Amino acid sequence: MPKLWTETIETHRHEVRHAIMDTTWTLATQHGPMSVTMSQVASEVGIGRATLYKYFPDVQAILVARHGEHVRQHLDRLHALRDRTDDPTERLSAVAHAYAHICHHRAQHGTLELSALTHQPEHVAEPEQQLRDLFEALIGDAVTAASVRTDIKPRELAIYCVHALGAASNLPNAAASNRLAELVLEALRPLPE
Repeated sequence: MPKLWTETIETHRHEVRHAIMDTTWTLATQHGPMSVTMSQVASEVGIGRATLYKYFPDVQAILVARHGEHVRQHLDRLHALRDRTDDPTERLSAVAHAYAHICHHRAQHGTLELSALTHQPEHVAEPEQQLRDLFEALIGDAVTAASVRTDIKPRELAIYCVHALGAASNLPNAAASNRLAELVLEALRPLPE
């Protein structure tokens, strides 16, 4: 097959896949994930059910795929923020603030039922590990720069950061999530001599 034809087909498949995921997510947030049917998704996207089944076996698989892609985008964003500067303290601060904002924003979208469906351990274990690894590396660099406490291992501090910043999902606004990030960063600072 000519390269242009192959690229066109791949682009089309990519667009259809994303249309399926976005439409299903919208329907699930509006009506609840258990009320969404494959027929409804196919109709809303404008494709046949047989075509839909070539992409996904069921609604849950669509929602999990959409959530997984969203999580990867968040991780990519956090890595990009990390790479913007060489200063370890600034890197840690940028990622902590961004993660708090992500957690706050996450709580504003979707339903509890949708969250329970997409946050099952088998779906989130790997991204959570990547997040902890990212924080551990940032904290390790900040320890080397003497801007983070040394009485607790970077791994333990990374776990603390991920869980503490996750509390931003319960905060009323972005300003509160920024204050939470500052509080977490303050807890990481070296102890006075």
